[in-house]
Amino acid sequence: MRKRETNAAAVAGSALLAAVLAAAAVQADVRLPAVFGDHMVLQRDQPIPVWGWADPGEQVSITLDRAQTRTLAGPDGRWRAQLPAQPAGGPTSLVVQGANRLVFADVLLGEVWLASGQSNMEWPLTAAADSAVEVAAANWPQIRLFDVGHRVAFAPQDDLTGAWQVCTPQTAAPFSAVAYFFGRHLQRELDVPVGLIKSSWGGTISETWTDRGSLEAAGLEAAQLAAVDQAGARLPELLAAQRAATEAVAQALTDDRPAAPDLADQDWATMSCPTQWEQAGLPGFDGLVWFRRTVSIPPGLAGEDLVLRLGPVDEIDDTFFNGVRIGGLGSFAEGVVDYWDDPREYRIPGRLVLAGDNVLAVRVVDTKGAGGLWGGAPEAMMLEPAAGALSSGDRVPLAGLWRYRPGPRLEAVPSIQDPNQPTVLFNGMIHPLLGFGLRGVIWYQGESNLVQGFGYEQRMRLLIDGWRRLWGVGAFPFYYVQVAPFHYGPYGFDPGLLPRLWEAQRRVLAVPNTGMAVTTDLGNLADIHPRQKQEVGRRLALWALANTYGRACPAYSGPLVVEAAAEAGALRLRFAATGTGLVARDGGPLTWFEVAGADSVFRPAAARVDGTTIVLTSDEVTAPVQARFAWSEDASPNLVNREGLPASPFWIQAK
Repeated sequence: MRKRETNAAAVAGSALLAAVLAAAAVQADVRLPAVFGDHMVLQRDQPIPVWGWADPGEQVSITLDRAQTRTLAGPDGRWRAQLPAQPAGGPTSLVVQGANRLVFADVLLGEVWLASGQSNMEWPLTAAADSAVEVAAANWPQIRLFDVGHRVAFAPQDDLTGAWQVCTPQTAAPFSAVAYFFGRHLQRELDVPVGLIKSSWGGTISETWTDRGSLEAAGLEAAQLAAVDQAGARLPELLAAQRAATEAVAQALTDDRPAAPDLADQDWATMSCPTQWEQAGLPGFDGLVWFRRTVSIPPGLAGEDLVLRLGPVDEIDDTFFNGVRIGGLGSFAEGVVDYWDDPREYRIPGRLVLAGDNVLAVRVVDTKGAGGLWGGAPEAMMLEPAAGALSSGDRVPLAGLWRYRPGPRLEAVPSIQDPNQPTVLFNGMIHPLLGFGLRGVIWYQGESNLVQGFGYEQRMRLLIDGWRRLWGVGAFPFYYVQVAPFHYGPYGFDPGLLPRLWEAQRRVLAVPNTGMAVTTDLGNLADIHPRQKQEVGRRLALWALANTYGRACPAYSGPLVVEAAAEAGALRLRFAATGTGLVARDGGPLTWFEVAGADSVFRPAAARVDGTTIVLTSDEVTAPVQARFAWSEDASPNLVNREGLPASPFWIQAK
């Protein structure tokens, strides 16, 4: 009897538990995705979509100021509603009422823009030109910032991480410099609130930001998409393997013994640096590698403070001199890896510096892509006396053979965190935003698609068309940056790839409601991240002010070639966006023009302005039918309009 009574009690207890759970389900909290929150900006003058989750069948009411609507959660618990369009203003509150009540405070109505792309969009205000002054002045309570957290996802996600913040020096400092300067310019000119949503990731290709349907319809990335599917299916297994690999690297980072000056390293392999280690014995390697080099210090430098220059290290380093750590950038534990092109410069205290042999050791961790002591000219790697040292003449070159030994590797596991897989950042960082009210998009990306050259046009068109289709609000403005000049040639790339990419970006202007900020005058051939982000943001804002907001201005773009027409011994180019006239920035002859005849052999051309056209001639080409402008990765052309905006590079054929 005792056992039967116990069983009956268990049944009764189970029924009670089920009833409690059912009651709890009925009282399930209404919730909204993270993009809705305190301090947010909602798009003015458009119907305002609001959505979230609740218990199936639960009634949800949404109130914004005097506007109110109701809806029911569907069988899957999802609900969606739409509030009527509202003018600019605020602050106000958005109230969502179901079984519980949510109040989002300090809500503004204004202009919302999504800023996306790779590292030049991600580049923080703290690293822009005049950063100290700019950060201190970043007090704009009518500008609100939302930073989408990095997330790789193998299927479209419904939510993301991030929170709206009022623009202050503290919140603006780590935010996108380009997006901030764009928003600041709009706020000054429009005098309405501005919301900026940054969703970007350095070093990423456009295909990772593109939706699956667009790629499949174009017949692109089939093998890579299949790999994404396989990784998604094996996710638990891969997560476990990745944890093991990560723990192995983390453990190796606690062991500094390979830096010891008395370590026997004769059996280590050698590598000539600077170089990417993928090109010199470690193809496809991601993980930890130790480098060592014995350097001979002249007697005159013994006991003196030295400066060590290594050039860029990809990505994380810990650098030791005679077994003592003297510096490093990045953190594997915290995922701080965006130092791949930062030159390393560390001070070595004189107490460590001995006459004769000394040992320099560098522990490098690379989590993706290329790795190693890779950048800069060989002469950039050296030891030299620090300022104020007694000896100023001796320098010790460090380029040449280094000994190296690989440690734990990461890429032995298929990288489930690799952002450069098709669709995975769209899934994790764009899909959760779909439908949120916005005015348009600004985009700064292309460096990682360099190898596609002309083919990048198709990739950009797919991304733009896909985002517009899935947002479902029509052809919203899409303004983008033509990537800046950079000397890719020394890193093994065809120097002609960059002008082909520029031309691909120029051709995307044929897509309705797009615009392009040209940056040929803002680049630094030695730095893929130009620091003049103020002007990049302003040039994007000029497109928006003129084409989206209807503001009259003499010029919102630099000259854009429209057509070429052959004349007797010459080629006439017609331009749009000439502003108040075409001129040479420096007042000299126009530069970087070329023409070719039917043989497609290009020769330098003389150029003269004739109204809104330019006439090209060349003694070497009697019947020109093609023209190129700024067709080199290191071009520094001088054609601008009188408003100072530079002309886009181009390649055009006479009709």
